[in-house]
Amino acid sequence: MHYYLVPGTLAYTGHQLASLWAYKNFGLLGDSIVAFRGPCSIDWDEMVDVEDVLERSPIYGSDMLHFVVEHFSIDLEQMICRQRLFMALIGEQLTRDGHRVERQGDDLYIGGRKLSISIATASPVSVLMHVGLNLVSAGTPVPAVGLLELGYREEAVGELAARFAEAYRNELVGMARARCKVRGVK
Repeated sequence: MHYYLVPGTLAYTGHQLASLWAYKNFGLLGDSIVAFRGPCSIDWDEMVDVEDVLERSPIYGSDMLHFVVEHFSIDLEQMICRQRLFMALIGEQLTRDGHRVERQGDDLYIGGRKLSISIATASPVSVLMHVGLNLVSAGTPVPAVGLLELGYREEAVGELAARFAEAYRNELVGMARARCKVRGVK
C-alpha cells in the first residue's frame, strides 16, 4: 500500500473522494493512503453522506489533517470495516499518548467533543474513505477538539500522519499474513 504526505496545504472539498485521485495527482497506482493538511468545506452536491445532506448538517473545519484511502480489491462493507479499524487505530495511538478517546462508530471523541469526520464510499472501480482529524476546533459546526489543542506540536503534524498511516498499513499486512498462514479445515 502506497503512502504519500502532500507537502504544504490542500483544502478538502469532497472532490478528492474519487477513484484514481491518488494516481492522477501523485502517481500512486493501486491501494493508497494520501495524507494532507488543510481546511475542510464540503458543498452539498459533493457530500457523500446523504443523511448529512437531508439533515442539512454542514461539514467544516478550518485546519484538519486529512487521509484519503483507496482500495481496489474489497467491497463497500469491507471498506466500512477498514474505516472503523483505521479510526480505532488512530484512537489507540492517541490513547498511548495519554488521551481518553471514545470511538462511536466511525467517529472519535475526546471529552465529549468531536475530533474526527469520516466517510466510506464506492466508485465503479474501487472503494474509498476520507478521514479528517481536527487540528483546531475554531469554527466547527459542532463541539469539537483539535490535535493541536491536545498538545501536539505544529511541526509534528506530518509525523503524526505517518504514524497513523503506518499503524493502518501494518494492520493490513498482519491481516494478510493471518489469512495466508493457516491451513484449511474439513
